[in-house]
Amino acid sequence: MSTTPTFDLKGKIAIVTGASRGIGAEIAKLLAAHGAHAIVSSRREADCQLVVDEIVAAGGSAEAFACHIGELEQIETLFAHVTQRHGRLDILVNNAATNPYFGSILDTDPGIFQKTVDVNIRGYFYMSTHGAKLMAANDGGAIVNVASVNGVVPGFQQGIYSITKAAVISMTKAFAVECAASGVRCNALLPGLTDTKFASVLVNTPAILKQALAHVPMRRVAQPSEIAGAALYLASDASSYTTGAVLNVDGGYLCV
Repeated sequence: MSTTPTFDLKGKIAIVTGASRGIGAEIAKLLAAHGAHAIVSSRREADCQLVVDEIVAAGGSAEAFACHIGELEQIETLFAHVTQRHGRLDILVNNAATNPYFGSILDTDPGIFQKTVDVNIRGYFYMSTHGAKLMAANDGGAIVNVASVNGVVPGFQQGIYSITKAAVISMTKAFAVECAASGVRCNALLPGLTDTKFASVLVNTPAILKQALAHVPMRRVAQPSEIAGAALYLASDASSYTTGAVLNVDGGYLCV
């Protein structure tokens, strides 16, 4: 029997998108704390570098690489860099997302619709196809898609965002089925309301927050670090027989 700790990520190469702040930053820091080399990615390299500096100061290994996953050319550039510099990929955390519209689904602007789809669906899809191919060429790996509870219960006045997150859940299962034989696992996280800049409108508006917490049995908002622990599980060998799973990290919201 192996004596290697199941959460040990030493020697693993990990990409985390949307990692310049919030949930993505906490995931990148936790993966690095467990031995992975974290490629901290987001649209602005300077913001990613701040997270890298934290990781390195704590004794971890990381690098910053700018990539807007809504732009296919930038995805290709990112994977060309990873292939050339590291020759492998073990972990991909698709966390970058956008939610530019809060309002009636009937008034969704076509431009907003397309932007949300390009990042939240097309971006995840092509990050995953590139990632799975690189993983399959080596020893396999783990893809973790950060979806949302809104993918199961659509958020009020968050129609297109909720639709894209439902697509991410379906995408996760499709990749899990087709990539299993190549040693590539794919699982999804469904965070509930979390205290991030991304969700600041919800968290910082008392009336909205009160209404939201009324449906959360734990009666509080999550911290980004509480989502990171679930990502570590799905990225590590602790979940070696888990693929196609959808893990709720929501304070009990989807149980109500």
